[in-house]
Amino acid sequence: MTLASPRPAAGQTFEIRPFGNLGAEILGIDLAQPLNAEDFARVHRAHLDHHVVVFRDQRITPEEQIAFSRRFGELQIHVLKQFHLAGHPEILIVSNIVEGGQPIGLGDAGKFWHSDLSYKELPSLGSMLHAQELPEEGGDTLFANMHLAYDTLPAALKRQVEGLQAEHSYTATYAKPKFEGNWRPTLTAAQLAEVKAVVHPVVRTHPENGRKALFVSEGFTTHIVGLPEDESRELLAELHAHSVKPEHLYRHQWQPHDLVFWDNRSLLHLAAGCPNHLRRKLYRTTIQGDAPF
Repeated sequence: MTLASPRPAAGQTFEIRPFGNLGAEILGIDLAQPLNAEDFARVHRAHLDHHVVVFRDQRITPEEQIAFSRRFGELQIHVLKQFHLAGHPEILIVSNIVEGGQPIGLGDAGKFWHSDLSYKELPSLGSMLHAQELPEEGGDTLFANMHLAYDTLPAALKRQVEGLQAEHSYTATYAKPKFEGNWRPTLTAAQLAEVKAVVHPVVRTHPENGRKALFVSEGFTTHIVGLPEDESRELLAELHAHSVKPEHLYRHQWQPHDLVFWDNRSLLHLAAGCPNHLRRKLYRTTIQGDAPF
């Protein structure tokens, strides 16, 4: 008896619409349905080309978000285990909602410019954030193109940073307040052991598109290795100011059920914040990348 081969997933008709220098929206796709190889390759290409892609109106379950994320690689489990979605440790709840006197998620996630998990030996390839509840005002997410930031560095500054390394630490700005209220729990000894500081190149080469990008941030980068403290601080401030120039940015204004997928090897991002009394909840999955070089 010969068993029939499983039927391949049917193709979907969808449109990829670029925003400009950074980002694109993908219209007409349904991520609740497994993508066939051709459609997945097209989405993967769009992610590499545009660095952040927005899937509109995705009525997907946490299980479906996890399954789609896993197609890009192994998932990383966030150190703040108290903010994992129940039964789904792959999902970090990003939320300002308080229930029973306790926050249900990380309320001030992304309060400083950063690349997710740059403080790990194997930083994130990319992150997916799926809107569950959105505020009536505020709540935007900003993205900065670090390939463009590197490409447009003044020649002298580009020569200065070549070959330099920087330390990244999860605790660099962990307890530093920015938004109303302080949602950061005190880290346990076990949690601190998970997030020991690491060293990465200041300029990294993207492993898939081959382009160079700045890889430092105000959120996680503590200092340039081997430089005096004042020189390190001045250089990092100069690089940061250049990185987040308006011409390098895309500002995402969330729509209901958006799923946003960005490349942490190419971008920094920032949460703009929203009024604290307005409910905001999103589910984040994070895909492991490789060691920066």
